[in-house]
Amino acid sequence: MYSQGLIGADGRSDETPEFLAAFQARVDAEDKIEPNDPMPAGYRRTLVRQIGQHAHSEIVGMLPEGNWITRAPSLRRKATLLAKVQDEGGHGLYLYAAAETLGVSREEMTEELLTGKAKYSSIFNYPTLSWADIGTIGWLVDGAAIMNQIPLCRCSYGPYARAMIRVCKEESFHQRQGYEIVMTLARGTPEQKQMAQDSLNRWWWPSIMMFGPHDADSQHSDQSMAWKIKRFTNDELRQKFIDATV
Repeated sequence: MYSQGLIGADGRSDETPEFLAAFQARVDAEDKIEPNDPMPAGYRRTLVRQIGQHAHSEIVGMLPEGNWITRAPSLRRKATLLAKVQDEGGHGLYLYAAAETLGVSREEMTEELLTGKAKYSSIFNYPTLSWADIGTIGWLVDGAAIMNQIPLCRCSYGPYARAMIRVCKEESFHQRQGYEIVMTLARGTPEQKQMAQDSLNRWWWPSIMMFGPHDADSQHSDQSMAWKIKRFTNDELRQKFIDATV
């Protein structure tokens, strides 16, 4: 693979003020930064951290939903849940490939995940207690992910931006699938309505926390915004999600 050919490549650059100014000018002009382009070490590190964390979250995110594949209430529900979990695994592999273009190997990233050095979205540590949770995860958790990820389609780093176009299309399917499950329960028996309400009560605040710390407490936001890795602050995205959902 092309991305694997870049593993271990010498990504060092002579970071003079002139080099940094020229790089920022490219970013400001909306030029896409490609794998073989010179880039500041901090830009590379930020992308490795962010893409790695994103990939890990996709892989770990398969687990709470996979827990319900054998217990889905119908063959149709089982088939769509299988398709969704398979998509998430594909997203993780897609993102690992994007990270490999920055010179880090998939084995390194996997080892960091398994040893706890690398982070993933903590929302996937919450248990899925009922079938309604599968709907709420699709509606709220994937909905929050879409709000985070659509701006990444315009990320300044080309491989990440291009990967996100496909990921966002598939996440949109996941979100609609989840919303349809919740609406079916909301129109059902009193027990089904209560199940949906209980799930919403448990997942609403964790979904809000998916956008990260408040802007005042975020260590990386300002620089990521300047480099156009991010397009909106955590609080801006959080408010957009709340407005759209409510």
